[in-house]
Amino acid sequence: MIWNVILDRHSRLNSAELEARLKAANIGEGRFPTNEITAFVNLMQVYEGAMYEISTKLEVLDEEFQVRFAHNPVHHIERRLKSITSILGKLERKGLPQTVASIKDNLFDVAGVRVICNYRDDVYSVSNYLSAQSDIQVLRVKDYIRTPKQNGYRSLHVIYAVPVFLSSGAHYTPVEVQFRTIAMDYWASLEHALRYKTDLPDAKIAEHSQTLLDCARSLQNIEVQMQNIHRDINGAPRVEEPPRT
Repeated sequence: MIWNVILDRHSRLNSAELEARLKAANIGEGRFPTNEITAFVNLMQVYEGAMYEISTKLEVLDEEFQVRFAHNPVHHIERRLKSITSILGKLERKGLPQTVASIKDNLFDVAGVRVICNYRDDVYSVSNYLSAQSDIQVLRVKDYIRTPKQNGYRSLHVIYAVPVFLSSGAHYTPVEVQFRTIAMDYWASLEHALRYKTDLPDAKIAEHSQTLLDCARSLQNIEVQMQNIHRDINGAPRVEEPPRT
């Protein structure tokens, strides 16, 4: 009998490394006390665990769809933890104390998972099946697919509380999950680059922003047409509504 090794150990931040990063980011001890660094490391471990719990649930759902419907709704999954600088910067912008307790009480997007689906039906099906699982809670839903942002951005944002089981017991931890189609994702990536990673003149940025808005509307129409074809040739569930909190 041959056993396969499946334990994937990946490096985690330790206290010394995290303290060095805090100092490298020009964040003094007055903003984030040294005696809280260990607590911060422990908290980030819990967020990371919650992120992987959600990812595993999504992978199992994707496999079930393949067995039941001969269709994989999830194209791929991306994961990220907010950086130290992003976390403390967000607390500062909100006028909140920069402490571990403040992070736990006020930030719900430290752990993030992005689920790229093939069709809009898949977005709503996967999010609803995930939301119906008995061991997680739906904290907040923002549906930017049915009601896009003014700039054309479309995505379904759901904040889940998922239990992370440690030696001290279960810790329900928030994870922000963004569900979007392939088209929504590559549009969002380009729009993000235009906003944050360009030194173009303001006039050119405004021109491209309007073009992207037009593209968002065109993509929405194309997605509807392709989804209708998909529905005719595939028996996967058809869901039109986002999860309920």
